[in-house]
This record gives sequence, structure tokens and C-alpha cells, in this order.
Amino acid sequence: MQEMLLHPIDEFQQVFECSQHKYYINTKFLELMAMNRLHISLLCIVLLMLPISAAGAVTVTDDFGCKVEITEPPQRIISLAPSNTEILYALGLENRVVGITDYCNYPPEVAEKETVGGYSSVDVEKVVSLHPDLVVAADGNTEEVIDHLKGLGLTVIALNPPDIKGILHDIEILGQVTGTEAEAEALVADMRARMEAVQAKTEAASMSLSVAHVVWHDPIYVSGAKTFQDEQITLAGGINAFSEIEEWGTVTLEQFITANPDIIIVNSGSGMGDSGENAIYNFFMQEERLKNLDAVKHRRVYIVDSDIIDRGGPRIIDSLEIVARDIHPELYADSAPAPVSAPESPGFGLIGTIGALAAVAALISRQWNP
Repeated sequence: MQEMLLHPIDEFQQVFECSQHKYYINTKFLELMAMNRLHISLLCIVLLMLPISAAGAVTVTDDFGCKVEITEPPQRIISLAPSNTEILYALGLENRVVGITDYCNYPPEVAEKETVGGYSSVDVEKVVSLHPDLVVAADGNTEEVIDHLKGLGLTVIALNPPDIKGILHDIEILGQVTGTEAEAEALVADMRARMEAVQAKTEAASMSLSVAHVVWHDPIYVSGAKTFQDEQITLAGGINAFSEIEEWGTVTLEQFITANPDIIIVNSGSGMGDSGENAIYNFFMQEERLKNLDAVKHRRVYIVDSDIIDRGGPRIIDSLEIVARDIHPELYADSAPAPVSAPESPGFGLIGTIGALAAVAALISRQWNP
């Protein structure tokens, strides 16, 4: 029988370091095993039944520039923004979410979760009472609240994506810290592919039309440069009629009439949600002083769900596809955008575990069957 040689440092680490985890096994135990395939199979079964330790924490930098260390997969997560909640659910983490805000409304299943106050009025005591091992915060929670939560010893990751690229990056961050890297990778790849498909299609448009996105009507509040909405207009083959405004700002009725956009996109409902009638749309279609606007005359005033066009989550690509259809309907068939989805979560580090077990079997087979 050929003597089996294993080197606990070199060979062992080379085989078992994967997905940022290290997997350990007693090499003496291997030397005492009978050298046949039955025992190889038994070994793999035993390994599956034993707890697998992850050596080394996951460290990420959040959108506030803070380094956050996660020593083990979080099991009790609180989301302090609707966009964060949508990302967590898209990654298959609904069973680990224990708290959300009053404004988290998608997917519908979130209604079953405990709420911890509003977006900018977080109930810190309620957050603490839920014993989270990870709080996913956002810029709107205010720096004071975020610092307070950190001061109480809670692990907080703050997200504030400036653009769609930032949204994709934040999805990847949450994938890393929750052990759903594969789901995050698949989701990001799907979103990026759909975004590129929109760009490829709208590049074929014969002309670029001016577009105004209106968040509210009294006063008229529009999206300017450096906003999700401005980026969507550009990717969809349009030109923001108010690109001289940085982020969001108000314009007078006279300024809006002078701009005379080809297309007007308005938020649904009351502007910040779907409750009540479509007040902004009704204003533009009924206001006598706006009846000569090109968009009004040609009935090119469109309503887009305020939740998907404003939130920095996976459904931002749904919004992009809708905006592209509104601006260039001639380029699209009358089909609804495909929903954003992610594969079912296999759990923290499972893919790495399976890979490690396969490597064990391959190594032992090579050693025992020269």
C-alpha cells in the first residue's frame, strides 16, 4: 500500500480555502481510514454532519465609508429603508428579516413583519428589543440615529447608492455579509443585462426627446441631475429637461412652460406613494395654463409607480424599462417588463461547503488510487 502523504499547511489550505472560508479536518484520521471507496463515501457523510467553521470575518465598507466586520452570518436583520427591504427579500433573506419600517411595502409579505417606526423617525428602543445582529440603515435615517445604534453595540451597515451602479454594488455588499453571494451575483447580472438591453435598444432611436420627471406639483418639484430618475431618462434615450438642477428642486409654472418637455413622467398617487388619486397627473391634464404643453397636447404624460422609480433597489430596472417604453414606444412590443428575481438561498457558505467536500473526495481518491 502506498503511504498517503498530506501536508496540513500547504496542501490542506490549497484545497479547503474557498469562498473566503477555511475548512479543517484531522489528517491523522485520514491516515487511519481503510483505503477503499466505501470509506471515502463514509468520510464525506461524516463531514456533512459535522459543524464547519469559517475562519476569518467578512469585512466590507458601506456607503458612509465605514468598515463593518461581520464575524458570522446574521440571523436577525432589521431593515430601516424600503429599498433595503426589497434587496434583502430579492436575496431570499425574508426568514432572517425581523424588523422593517412603516414605509416598507414590498413584497406584500413584509406586512407580516414587526415595524420599528418611520424612515426618518426610527424607534431605537423597538430596534434594540428585537435583538438584531445586523441593522441595514440608509441615509434618510439620519446620521444621529445611525451613530446611536452603533453606540448601543449594534452592527450597522448604511447604504446610500448615488446611482444604479451604486445599487448593484450595495446588492453585492449585502450578499457578502449575509452569505448569499451567489444570489447577489445572479441578481446583479440579471439587472445589468436588462439595463444594457435598454441601452442597446434606445441607441437605435432616431431622436432624443426632452423629458421631465415630476415628483410633486404644488409647487412643481422635479428631478434634476445626479438622481436615479435623471439616469433612467438618459439610459432610456431621453434628455432631462431640467438637467441644470442638481438633484431635486422646484420650478415655477412659467419655467416649466418655457422648458416645454416632449414627455412628462409623473409619480403615481400622491407623489411619494400610491395612496389616493394620481394627483400630479390630474394637475397636468386639468390645469388650464398647461394645456398648450406639447406633452399634454399629444397625451404624453405618463404615470410611473413612485415606489419603483424612486427606490434604490432591484425594481429600479423595472422602472428603467417602463421609462424607456414611455419615451420610445416605437422600439418596444406591448409586453410588461420581466420581474426581478433571485434564486432560492442555499444558506451561508453552503456553496463553499459543497466545493470543499468535492475537493476532499478528489484528493483522497488520488492518494488512495494511484
